[in-house]
Amino acid sequence: MNLFQCLLEFGILALLGTKNLNTQIGVWGMRGVGQTTIMKIINNQLLNENKKFNIVIWITVSKDMNISKIQKSISRAMGVTLPKDEDGTIKARMLYDMLTQKGKYVLILDDLWDKLSLDEVGIPKPSNGSKLVVTTRMLNVCHHLECRTVRMPTLPKQDALSLFLEKVGRDILNYPNLLPIVESVVEQCAGLPLVIVTIASSMKSIRNVHEWRNALNELSRCVKSVTGLDEKVFQQLQFSYDHLEDKIVQHYFLCCALYPEDLEIFYVELIQLWINEGLVEEIDSQQAEFDQGYTILNKLKSNCLLENGESPNHVKLHDLVRDMALSITSVKPRFLVKAGMQLKEIPHAQEWTEDLEKVSLMGNEYLQIPSHMSPPKCQMLTTLLLSSSFIISIPNCFFEQMKLLKVLDLSWNPIKSLPSSISNLESLTVLLLNSCRFLEKLPSFSKLEALKKLDLEGTEIKNLPHGIDRLVNLNYLHLDAKVASRILSKFSCLRQLVVGNLYENSNAFVKGEEIGELKKLEFFQGRFYDLNELNTYVQALHGRRQQLSRYCISVSDRGLVSGGNWEKSIELNGCKIYRDGVKFPADLQQLSINCGIVDFCEEEAFFPCWVIKNVQKLEVLRVLGCEQMDETIASDTAVVGGEGTSSSNSNSMYFTLPKLRKLVLHCLSDLRSICSANRIMVCDSLEEIHIRYCPKLQKIPLHLPLLDDGQPSPPPLLNKIFISSKDWWESVEWDHPNAKSLLQPFVDLLRLVMGVTILWFLLEV
Repeated sequence: MNLFQCLLEFGILALLGTKNLNTQIGVWGMRGVGQTTIMKIINNQLLNENKKFNIVIWITVSKDMNISKIQKSISRAMGVTLPKDEDGTIKARMLYDMLTQKGKYVLILDDLWDKLSLDEVGIPKPSNGSKLVVTTRMLNVCHHLECRTVRMPTLPKQDALSLFLEKVGRDILNYPNLLPIVESVVEQCAGLPLVIVTIASSMKSIRNVHEWRNALNELSRCVKSVTGLDEKVFQQLQFSYDHLEDKIVQHYFLCCALYPEDLEIFYVELIQLWINEGLVEEIDSQQAEFDQGYTILNKLKSNCLLENGESPNHVKLHDLVRDMALSITSVKPRFLVKAGMQLKEIPHAQEWTEDLEKVSLMGNEYLQIPSHMSPPKCQMLTTLLLSSSFIISIPNCFFEQMKLLKVLDLSWNPIKSLPSSISNLESLTVLLLNSCRFLEKLPSFSKLEALKKLDLEGTEIKNLPHGIDRLVNLNYLHLDAKVASRILSKFSCLRQLVVGNLYENSNAFVKGEEIGELKKLEFFQGRFYDLNELNTYVQALHGRRQQLSRYCISVSDRGLVSGGNWEKSIELNGCKIYRDGVKFPADLQQLSINCGIVDFCEEEAFFPCWVIKNVQKLEVLRVLGCEQMDETIASDTAVVGGEGTSSSNSNSMYFTLPKLRKLVLHCLSDLRSICSANRIMVCDSLEEIHIRYCPKLQKIPLHLPLLDDGQPSPPPLLNKIFISSKDWWESVEWDHPNAKSLLQPFVDLLRLVMGVTILWFLLEV
């Protein structure tokens, strides 16, 4: 921040510090001058200095001001939910009382575009040291609220040049022939920080005098051709848009404007939209496509056309940049964007022009599509986004005139059925219906052979639609319904398959043989009926040239007990496990065995040596509530993970789990040893050990490296050892006499009697 902005910030803070004067402050100036930036800095300072005010509330109002939305945002900031069905006047009174009871508060209303009635919202006139601050581009808004005004002027010439040099790169000072042109370019930015940063970012890698002269000429022409401050700013910002390297990247940027104003967009969602739109080049690998999208995301950020959001991994458009994008899409390509505007009814027929290419009505509450409405005549429309708009029904004829529609997003709506006109969308490549939790019925899909992505997760669809076997181009399929035998094997292009919610009980099983036949599959989430199906699937993996990049597999009709963020995970629930009766993929990272019945001979262990050898990438091992488990790892004489070595005991044989980070043994009433007496576990990556309610366990055969003086040292990454009984800990045997005292600082005693009861309940249901 430059000296000029520091002084301005200091002045606003001084006004906030006065007790009874200046209770309402208006920070105003033209768009892009930095009101929001200054106020965010001040907001953060006030949050850190919590002694001055009881609560600091930040509300973004935006252009499409909505009283109900403002009330909802203020109440949510105070941790209260206003009743949805109440009259606006009653809500205002409730909000008034809540703010009054808060005592000394600061309420910041950012980006206020129009006169606002404080009484209508329920905002009391600040007193007792409370403050109301608004940022706006219109002085009359400040006067209407009787604010003490603080004008945000544009940057002085020297400050503007310093900011430009900071963003374009100070090495440009080494090119004397460029400096006069640079100064002229800065002059065209009119002292607006947003414009300065955006244009400088688009020129930061350019050091050629011809390109700089051309840039100056383009900026000069833009500014001379328009009147009105907003239009001038748009033209200056469009310079950065025009200098994106190709039309495809420009389309990436324009698609960002399909989201509601001021919304922070999860970057994964944005990249998925680009992939759905067909902007990302189709490659054999989903990860490669995502990486390509992420590269474009960073390119837009580096050109200051996208900025980081307040939340991690989120991005947003500055409202002025978004307006510039919408200005471009009002001509060609033609977009209709009314996202997040609290619409109650779909736009009128005259707004659905024939040259529309993309329409976004996402994020509207209780959006109705009249049953008598004629189908929109949008022969050029390729994208229609209607998610999260509480649409209850859609007329049967609605999609009749959308023959080129490729992307249709109806997710998160309470619709019960789809209109029959969807059946004729022969160009459709993406259909998103996820989280339409009342959706029970689908029309025929037999003509939708172009479909590549179908998401039915979180719906009430019990039977797959007629003609689904014709969707041979599918590469992405999410569903909760049972799948008839031999259907999945028809989808030879599948790269991502999710069948059922693994955290809920379900009998939506899939066949191991069919999954194994999907040679292009990269991500699989689903459940097998028993270990035979798992073994069939694992056996089929041996013939694959490329292994799955992610999978989460359950063997059971029960919901998952274990969580975790591991990319490759298998959970066995309630399985009867026989000797040599289970196979695992070699790249398995997390394995959980819950409530299993171990049917081995008394002298046999749960994990034979060959099993351990096959899971050398295992990071998490959980064993919970398994009956008749006496020993977990076999006493075979073969050595795993390297040569057998010995330390104090020449008969000790070492086996290695080099990636194991977490070992969890819970409620194993018959467990006597983790492995046989002559074997020692080498787990140099181990971070946590959880051993609870294993009363017969006598020894933890963990390898403790010896220092030069012969004393043991803990595994290098060990953080915690969680136990449930101090007496049990005192009775545990170790190979080295000093091991217990060495590991004592890592021990955390947790007496979770109720937790164990709940765990057993979860395992038994």
